[in-house]
Amino acid sequence: LAVLSTGDEVVDPATEKLGPGQIRDCNRSMLLAAAGAAGAEVLDLGIARDVEGHLEGCLDKALAAGVDVLVTSGAVSMGDRDLLKPLLERKGQVHFGRVCMKPGKPLTFATLDLQDGRKLLVFGLPGNPVSSFVCFNLVVVPALRKMSGWPQPQLRRIQVITTSALKLDPERPEYHRVVLQYGRLPESCAAASGQLGWYATSTGNQISSRLLSARSANALLELPKAEGVVEAGSTVSALLIDDLGYMPQEAGTVPATAGFE
Repeated sequence: LAVLSTGDEVVDPATEKLGPGQIRDCNRSMLLAAAGAAGAEVLDLGIARDVEGHLEGCLDKALAAGVDVLVTSGAVSMGDRDLLKPLLERKGQVHFGRVCMKPGKPLTFATLDLQDGRKLLVFGLPGNPVSSFVCFNLVVVPALRKMSGWPQPQLRRIQVITTSALKLDPERPEYHRVVLQYGRLPESCAAASGQLGWYATSTGNQISSRLLSARSANALLELPKAEGVVEAGSTVSALLIDDLGYMPQEAGTVPATAGFE
């Protein structure tokens, strides 16, 4: 699996002093680490500039390396410098280029036929870090699992209790980053408090540029497209995106089996 960032404004994370309009590339290291954790052998293709020839050259490098999957970030929206979709349309087949979800609306998926009969899978993720993070977990991880032979490659879904009111989006369903815990439900879970169960704590501001909202998240709440809010104490579905062996747990909140010493 190869990872490629895009954009003239994007610079290496090690850059000490940023110039006007520049941002450090946090997506590439995040995606390389996530792909490695998902079991893929990874190749770092660096940063493609907003020049058609340079972007095509980076794609050629991926093809020459014989990768099975190319994951890019950026260059998939509607701007004049978003050159990836036109390139993929010329080189292969774009299966979709917009998705009704939040975050991740510009998510793009394409395939390229290779000379040896294989297909290169190309996942064009949005440039905003959180959008890239969410789309990788929702789309790329299940694909990698399927390619690795998992009989059930989909993300695991469980039911959890919310600990705070969560505003809904009237235009798109949303994947809200949360920290899942198991134990005695806190008072913020309203009528369900005191019971043993799974509960979800929001990671805070969910704006798609705030990568901090993904740092500690181990699940994505599935919030429907609707007006209003989901009240604290509501039961909602959550997709697991991390090993729950690392979840926080307060000592003594989960009792051992009676008689066990």
